[in-house]
Amino acid sequence: MEYADVVRYYRSPKVRRELLDYCRGRWVAVAGAGQRAFARYWPDGSPLRLESEADLDRLLRELRRVRPRAVYASVCVYDRLESASDLERPENVSLASPVWDIDGSLERWRDVVRVAEVIADFLDGEGVARSVFVKWSGEGMHVHVHERAFSEEVRGRAHPLDVAYSVVEYVVKKVERRLRDLERELEGGVKVENVIDAKRVFTAPLSLHRRVDLACVCLKPDDLDSFDVSWADPWSPRHDEGWREFEEGEADELAAKALAEVGGYPGCLLYT
Repeated sequence: MEYADVVRYYRSPKVRRELLDYCRGRWVAVAGAGQRAFARYWPDGSPLRLESEADLDRLLRELRRVRPRAVYASVCVYDRLESASDLERPENVSLASPVWDIDGSLERWRDVVRVAEVIADFLDGEGVARSVFVKWSGEGMHVHVHERAFSEEVRGRAHPLDVAYSVVEYVVKKVERRLRDLERELEGGVKVENVIDAKRVFTAPLSLHRRVDLACVCLKPDDLDSFDVSWADPWSPRHDEGWREFEEGEADELAAKALAEVGGYPGCLLYT
């Protein structure tokens, strides 16, 4: 896809709405097609953020040297993102998203779907269903629990990053045997990792992939068995806007078990 087509794609009202609704309050990163074409800060040194259509236009204009193609957003949602120092204050993080990163390939997309089903089924068994959505990122999948599925009481007892990390780690451990059996059946090639950390970003809904000409489309777990990679056609994506749905408190019990067993985020919460 030529860069002019990328710019045209990001001028679509639907694409803009989905990107902005997801990215607001998050630290944004953009990647171009080149291996080193990556940016997380505006030219003035402040953190990249997308709060309005003007910000998206500014990104395409001021970061043209990167030739923006893929848009990523942090697992953390911040109260303030005006300067780099805002990223260094753990108390500035208001929410954090548990995300399971399923790393695969375009050629083995069906195997990726089967792994996502294992995780989604476990979450459903834990009573977490309405707040779950899945993204096809272009070469893999991300299973999300909406960050607002945790009540204010839970968020008041533990740092949001502790909650997100612990929930992801807990689920990975609980489904480890099932995934190991599935890996043998699939002969490897697909893996799930807990990559939650203070700087982690994941592909934003309807972002283009940095290498393949596919869009990041969202779906609900019930649609995994019918998913096809053709849904990610950037010019006619089949994308479920239900990623916004959540039930506050739905994941509280899961968070309590995860925090008790895992104990929280093991790294320093600061970004320095």
